[in-house]
Amino acid sequence: MSDRSTQLKNSINQKLVETGEKERLKDMLRQRLTECGWRDELKEHAKEIVRERGLQQITVDDLVKEITPQGRQLVPEAVKRELLAEIKKFLSSQTQ
Repeated sequence: MSDRSTQLKNSINQKLVETGEKERLKDMLRQRLTECGWRDELKEHAKEIVRERGLQQITVDDLVKEITPQGRQLVPEAVKRELLAEIKKFLSSQTQ
């Protein structure tokens, strides 16, 4: 990532935090992921890993490392599009 894109990303993040928009978007994302069954599906996957390896043989960090890629992959495209549209709408309102 270039310095310019890093600065832009940091600037956008700062605006999202300052305005409270980041929390609103996080809440919306949590709600959508729950509604589509993503959370339940990921929870079941985590339980499977624990059953396979045994509770004493796996750490929380190991579990997070293992399920994070699948979690990202399982986010429905519609949820990703909705979140992106909300971010674009926010950015548009900030430049007016």
